[in-house]
Amino acid sequence: MTPAQAQPKRSEIPTEMTWNLSAIYPTDAAWEAEFARVAALLTGVSAYSGRLSESAQTLLAALSARDQVGEALARLFVYAHMRLHEDSANSAYQALADRVTTLDSDFNAATAYIKPEILAIPPARLDAFLASEPGLAVYRHQLDEMTRERAHTLDAATEHLLAQAAEVGATAERVFEMLNNADLKLPIVHDAQGEAVQLTQGNYHALFLENQHREVRREAFEAMLGTYSKFRNTFAATLAAQVKRDIFFARAHKYTTALEAALDANNIPVSVYDNLITTVDANLPLLHRYLRIRKRAMGLDSLHMYDLYVPLAREVEYQVAYEQAQERVAAALAPLGADYTGPLTQGFRSRWIDALENEGKRSGAYSWGAYGTQPYILLNYQQNMDSMFTLAHEMGHSMHSYFTWRSQPYPYAHYTLFVAEVASTLNEALMTQYLLQTAEDPALKLYVVNHALETFRTTLYRQTLFAEFERAAHARAEAGEALTPESLSALYKGLNDKYYGAEVAVDDLIAIEWARIPHFYSSFYVYQYATGISASAALASQILSEGEPAVQRYKRFLSSGASDYSINLLRDAGVDLSTPQPIQAALDTFGRYLDELEALL
Repeated sequence: MTPAQAQPKRSEIPTEMTWNLSAIYPTDAAWEAEFARVAALLTGVSAYSGRLSESAQTLLAALSARDQVGEALARLFVYAHMRLHEDSANSAYQALADRVTTLDSDFNAATAYIKPEILAIPPARLDAFLASEPGLAVYRHQLDEMTRERAHTLDAATEHLLAQAAEVGATAERVFEMLNNADLKLPIVHDAQGEAVQLTQGNYHALFLENQHREVRREAFEAMLGTYSKFRNTFAATLAAQVKRDIFFARAHKYTTALEAALDANNIPVSVYDNLITTVDANLPLLHRYLRIRKRAMGLDSLHMYDLYVPLAREVEYQVAYEQAQERVAAALAPLGADYTGPLTQGFRSRWIDALENEGKRSGAYSWGAYGTQPYILLNYQQNMDSMFTLAHEMGHSMHSYFTWRSQPYPYAHYTLFVAEVASTLNEALMTQYLLQTAEDPALKLYVVNHALETFRTTLYRQTLFAEFERAAHARAEAGEALTPESLSALYKGLNDKYYGAEVAVDDLIAIEWARIPHFYSSFYVYQYATGISASAALASQILSEGEPAVQRYKRFLSSGASDYSINLLRDAGVDLSTPQPIQAALDTFGRYLDELEALL
């Protein structure tokens, strides 16, 4: 392996390609000082325990004290964890992340009395508080949300105990992150020229699974999943612990299932989750049609799991430098107006983004930050189309945060996971349309259509497969079954057989792939990728066909934060996800792209 192929050290990354965390705290010493200040404020939050029914003024003071600490704590939390994500092996930042996680648990314990005490206030008295104290008006929706959850809220002492247990409950995810990002060492594999290359989480797809040489793909696939298979017992133990954690907290709060508990946090009916799976299952023949086209286009007698990511436009080498990707993303999002693209391009110049892979850096990509900070994006940019779409995707999240933080007070300055993927995948939809309109080379147009189809396959079909896996794994554990490496692998392999088996020789190694999916530690999160792309497909269509009225509806949605229930916010923007219709419409769009693919081929 040549030095050029090795991952660079963090110190070797150019400053302009890193995020500017000093905008949150100029030094670690400043973080320490703020940590001490926030820790000292916890006593003041606890001081209102047992007193919330005294008066409207006392209730307002308690909520204000909670928010003062919560706002500052969020900045402490994101700084420590983003520093750790720069290099997961950095023990100093491991310590900071551990300490602030403990402080966050202490904060949750210190505020655990608030919800049960509010629910103990008679509704008429609470209404009188709201009428007499104007300062409480900002909390009206929050108070309504608490009232909605009355049946699942326990007494103050029990809620305090459960809040203290939250840190222990996060252990499974913490162990997974350390094993997956810091301790797991992937092997050396070979590129198309036969050169030895270090396999990494960041280059697995871009350099290997998308490679036109089948032996390169197969070797990387077997190296990656073969490595995970060696640790299958540990990964099964962490995932089983995560599932048991979900079940424990769900039952403690009187939910029938962990799925119900997870969805109720955003006031989402379980029927939305079930509708997604049912609708996608009914449209598996469309996926099988795509796989047949792929097999013919690749000239293969048999399609394997490591053949699914190869671009079908073989003659197109779509390499795009990071700076070019920024320019094309901004151009693609021009239909959203200058008040969207202006802050977006300013974000490019203001170091919102940590762009390049380095040794020990967290894999994947995300958008994060806190109220009072700029948005931040972690990338592992690979100079290809997929990375350009990832940039557009994560900027969608960051612009959602930008508009929300600018428009909402702190109590509503966040957005739920249910709507989070709408803003990101809408950007991808606009990116696709821009590239299709500007591409003159038929081969490039084929590449873009293929990319759009892959977005639907990996976001709508694949994430729904993940959602089925999570639902089934939790249901089995709730029925008293043990989640072993064998049972988890058999479940995962069976789902891949159902989704792909009609047209693919489903390799046995795919059975262990569940072990490398970090989102399984954010339980019942992944289904929202599928509902999100369905909603965004509808909104993008409205923006491109209606113009300004749809743009203004969408920007109101971006600016609304958590000021209303997610289902309502999307309905006001123009999409009703309480019905299967948006899911089916997105799958119909997938079908139209299939028609275009066949015509181009």
